[in-house]
Amino acid sequence: MTSSEKHIHIISFDVPYPADYGGAIDVYYKLRALSDAGIKVHLHCFEYGRQPQDVLKKICATVHYYPRKKARSLLFNTLPYIVLTRTSDALKKNLLKNNYPVLMEGLHSTFLLNDPDFSKRKIIVRTHNIEHDYYENLAKVEHHIFKRYYFYNEAGKLKKYETVLKKASGIASISPADTSYFSSFCKNVVWVPAFHPNDRVISPEGKGNFAFYHGNLSIGENNEAALFLVKKVFDDLPFKLVIAGSKPSDELRNAVKGKKNIELKDQLSPAEIHDLIRNAHCNVLPTFQATGLKLKLLSSLFAGRFCIVNKPMVENTGLESLCIVSNTAEKMKEKIKEVLSKDFSKREIEKREKILSENFSNRKNIEKIIRLAF
Repeated sequence: MTSSEKHIHIISFDVPYPADYGGAIDVYYKLRALSDAGIKVHLHCFEYGRQPQDVLKKICATVHYYPRKKARSLLFNTLPYIVLTRTSDALKKNLLKNNYPVLMEGLHSTFLLNDPDFSKRKIIVRTHNIEHDYYENLAKVEHHIFKRYYFYNEAGKLKKYETVLKKASGIASISPADTSYFSSFCKNVVWVPAFHPNDRVISPEGKGNFAFYHGNLSIGENNEAALFLVKKVFDDLPFKLVIAGSKPSDELRNAVKGKKNIELKDQLSPAEIHDLIRNAHCNVLPTFQATGLKLKLLSSLFAGRFCIVNKPMVENTGLESLCIVSNTAEKMKEKIKEVLSKDFSKREIEKREKILSENFSNRKNIEKIIRLAF
């Protein structure tokens, strides 16, 4: 090792490749950005269903995998299940082999913050959400009684547990609103927007012939948003809506049945999702959970045409001026009808380039992580 080399440990809550959902996308493109900046990354992944990936060896100095614990008895502990299931003696042993700074991805990965062996270690936490808010909102849209109980119970535990963040050397929060919230726990809180696959704006000019919504449809909030579009927005619009995402619910499948203007696509690759974002006339992205930053919004702004959202999707993201905001089904219908007659213009693309290159450049944002860690 040369004296100029910088090394960092990253603890990831999941195997971050394929980069096919929000958290994995943020972690994977952060790894890429660190590697491009010449930082030697020692990646530690908790594994629970996603396989080890050779591609990670190409961008990291070392990659380690640890099984995520599955014991149901952990549900009855006072600590959050998402934290307790991500503990490992082997991980601790590997981290103590040297004194490199540690970046913990999400509250999920912070168990060792309470360990006295790490009390003098430089530890940065990347917060992806205000987790207790996120779990409370999951509970509100969950129909299954036991899952709903789990989400509410976990939300209460996370609220108590998050005070552990006072022991972090710094926090890299994903949105301005989260930055404000976490400042009560730690003096050194920096807004670091989500890392993503986009180097530049590639939105096409002109028109498309359908609207598009995408997300992991097995997650309650995305299922709720898709149902809102099917039942209340595109119920009587003469314009085609394409919905894409993995594991759509039976309720969503049934709601789409018989709708000639709505198509549901399941199990598409990230490349196929990207093509749909780019070819749509408008990406329609409501959410009923104002937490973190939705990567689908960034993807739509970097690659798509018109972006129609509601307030919870865009508020306090720094992206408000690039979106068409409408908060009711009727208003959303109006805005969709309005953009149908419009071409997406070069001026709109230039406006996006200016704002996105300023605040949402991976190259610029990785410098914030490096300053926090070293």
